Amino acid sequence: MNKILFLLLSISMLSQLQAQTSDTELINTTLDNWHKAAAEADFNAYFNLMTKDAVFIGTDAAEVWNKPEFMAFSKPYFEQGKAWNFTSIDRNLYIDPSGSLAWFDELLNTWMQLCRGSGVLKKENGEWKIAHYVLSLTIPNDEIEPVIELKKEKDSVFSNSLLKQ
Repeated sequence: MNKILFLLLSISMLSQLQAQTSDTELINTTLDNWHKAAAEADFNAYFNLMTKDAVFIGTDAAEVWNKPEFMAFSKPYFEQGKAWNFTSIDRNLYIDPSGSLAWFDELLNTWMQLCRGSGVLKKENGEWKIAHYVLSLTIPNDEIEPVIELKKEKDSVFSNSLLKQ
């Protein structure tokens, strides 16, 4: 009886590990295809990899878009065939035990030099879709002071406008 229980537990654990490995591959493929669609200016492929209620947060403090807003902002870039070309050079994935939610962070090679992307994916109808994405500039700690000085005035104006709401 103990051998049968051990065998069943082992099979269950292997099955979960295999499912997680396959989800990891699917998530990596989704993210890679999303970046590729932008590089190829494929508007439909890019936005089809996002959930209907997706949010994209850009590098500017004012860039917090729901999917329709981000589509409207992005459309001219895609139509010109000059969207953005971001390549992931390092990525960490984390999958919720339920297997329906995942989050990640990635280091990106971009025209802005190194950037950080992070986000959340949801599994919808067996497919992983990007639900939330945050793009951030990376700034070396020993270079932060000049950056703070550079953005101080605009940040002050923007934060004051938010406080007045």
